[in-house]
Amino acid sequence: RQYTGSAGKITNCQIGVFATYVSARGHAFIDRALYLPKDWTSNRERLQQAHVPDDVVFATKPALASMMIERSIEAGVP
Repeated sequence: RQYTGSAGKITNCQIGVFATYVSARGHAFIDRALYLPKDWTSNRERLQQAHVPDDVVFATKPALASMMIERSIEAGVP
């Protein structure tokens, strides 16, 4: 359970952070990340049961977005 702005309350949900590319020719999703709250990332057993990779650690939504921007720049996205 976590807060989601679309529901305006704490509820069972999944939160994703998405990067999109937009140009005069159209738009497309180019990256995505699942946001996991601290109570998830601090519980290794829970992460293993959910098959979350071992290298996943807590990151805020802005931090996830920054990582996506960095990957986009490194990949040469205009």
